[in-house]
Amino acid sequence: MPTEAARTHHDALFGDRVSTLAQTDPELIEHFDDFAFDDVQADAPLDPRTRTLVQLAALIALGAVAEFRLLAGGALRVGVTPVEIKEVVYQAVPYVGMGRVLDVLHATNELLSEQGVELPLPGQSTTTRETRAERGLAVQKHVVGDDAVEALYAHAPADTRHIQRYLSANCFGDHYTRTGLDVPTRELLTLSMLVALGGADPQVAGHVSANMRVGNDRATLVTVITQLLPYVGYPRVLNALRTLDDVAPAHDRTSADRSSR
Repeated sequence: MPTEAARTHHDALFGDRVSTLAQTDPELIEHFDDFAFDDVQADAPLDPRTRTLVQLAALIALGAVAEFRLLAGGALRVGVTPVEIKEVVYQAVPYVGMGRVLDVLHATNELLSEQGVELPLPGQSTTTRETRAERGLAVQKHVVGDDAVEALYAHAPADTRHIQRYLSANCFGDHYTRTGLDVPTRELLTLSMLVALGGADPQVAGHVSANMRVGNDRATLVTVITQLLPYVGYPRVLNALRTLDDVAPAHDRTSADRSSR
């Protein structure tokens, strides 16, 4: 049977809802609930809002529409706002593509409509076609670093330099400048998506550094990556932790490495 801690966390999200899988696959669901809501939360405690936001981001990257819709309903129960859920979906577009986001967006709209939320939600954009490039470049430099951004432009071949302009104006100008979620939270979402995608280790490394720049320390990143484990699996989490160790080593490991030299 699920532990009391696991049941408390589960109930906060899903109330008295009983999964059909609890009837057809009771052993698996019991193990999953105990692991996701007890073990992981005990070792990597995270407030309900942040936990559900980063897990929702990972589920989008995985293409897990049904699970996203279920968890989004739980997110509303623990105080995540409709605007915040929509912003998670919008933030995913430059990282996983509209092809993967489209079904999630429809599922989100259906969920919010069922909850009596009037659509469209209030706009969160703060830029225009005229200002997005300048504003985006400024945010990009804040998140990634002036030298790093200038190096991206300087090293880009002439025939691909337009991609760098897109990163500044579209990825950062259209998305990171939006209200509804702050930049540190957006960076946690981006990292969660990249971890869940798999095969994006250079980008994971870049956004570990970016997270550190905007105030999300190593402990926070370990906690977030751990909270993704039940949904994304061990290979992606172990790869992410290896990248984290390369970019932001643990102090105890660094000390041990120095003492052995």
